[in-house]
Amino acid sequence: MLGNIFMKTEVEMAYKTPRVSDGVLMDNQTPGPDIYLDSPAWFTWLEAPTNVCFSYALFNRRMGYIDGFFTVRKEPRQRGGAYWSAYRRQGHHLRKVYLGHSSVLTKACLQQVAIRLRTHEEP
Repeated sequence: MLGNIFMKTEVEMAYKTPRVSDGVLMDNQTPGPDIYLDSPAWFTWLEAPTNVCFSYALFNRRMGYIDGFFTVRKEPRQRGGAYWSAYRRQGHHLRKVYLGHSSVLTKACLQQVAIRLRTHEEP
């Protein structure tokens, strides 16, 4: 019985950070239906003050599976407001790509960032 409680806690902890995969946000902290990228619910979710990061799955089409993630974080700015940036560790380097306001975080934008981070292009 105790083992089952421990396993449940591990699973819940594993999905604590919201993640985007196949154009859908998976967030166990947000009740309700699935949130699809580019929907009004997506942009509302991004603007909520409690939502400050999510991970984005990097799908390797050649291999047919997810082979990595990058993290997208909302960062406050000195002049006010918040902007999003993407981060991915590659070897000993942490790469950062500035994304902008919530309104630019579309499916197409995130796919372009995924390509950019995967191909090791410099920002």
